[in-house]
Amino acid sequence: MERNTFIRARQLDKSSKLAIDPYAENFDMSQARPISRSVRLNGFATCLRLERIYWDILERIAVANHCTVNALLSYVDREVHLRYGGVKNFSGLVRVVCVTHLLGRDRSGSVTVDGCAAPINRI
Repeated sequence: MERNTFIRARQLDKSSKLAIDPYAENFDMSQARPISRSVRLNGFATCLRLERIYWDILERIAVANHCTVNALLSYVDREVHLRYGGVKNFSGLVRVVCVTHLLGRDRSGSVTVDGCAAPINRI
């Protein structure tokens, strides 16, 4: 079955063109480079490894909420523990938060926590 999927994907690659090119005109491959940063989540020091594009998005979200990236990440960490009992893949959660922000979902209410006004709907 795996082989058939691979063959179909190869045929699609050769025989069809995408209606929308996923690469922007000025695509910057360096945005995909992972960067590790030391962060403090609710008092605990840890290292978070994300692609550069996600650090840029987090910075924009933090600026919009008048807080630091650390305060934003602490909020996300605290809320996922309070609402869902935690998460096994925090960096994956952060990526989903970034994409959700860009898609404009769940941005209606806000609350100030540790100097960071953040969305109170779903993380």
